[in-house]
Amino acid sequence: MADFLGIHGTALAVREQRLQVLAANIANADTPHYKAQDLDFNGALNAALAAQRGGPLEQGNAISTAVTNAHYLRPSSQPSLDGNTVDGDRENAAFAQASLEYRASLSFVEAKVRGMLTAITGQ
Repeated sequence: MADFLGIHGTALAVREQRLQVLAANIANADTPHYKAQDLDFNGALNAALAAQRGGPLEQGNAISTAVTNAHYLRPSSQPSLDGNTVDGDRENAAFAQASLEYRASLSFVEAKVRGMLTAITGQ
């Protein structure tokens, strides 16, 4: 199945992980000493694809390892007095952009599956 979906299946999974990281930032906006995190999407995607090509790892393991290695703490432009580095406006904007990117990846996967179903059913 990974061969059929190509890069799009892996990209969808990595984008989902990034959405979870950004959602955690938004949820912890008022948590003292919470450090905003993000995910290097390109780095995680490239690492996951390389691991899938180069070894016997399962796709899920390759993705989770790549995502873990691509996590980083996002520096704050203006940290709060309690040490929290989450900027609500920045996080909401990043989440909105990541949601659009996730939807675009999902559209690619849907188109691939729809094309395969058309080929199978002959319609």
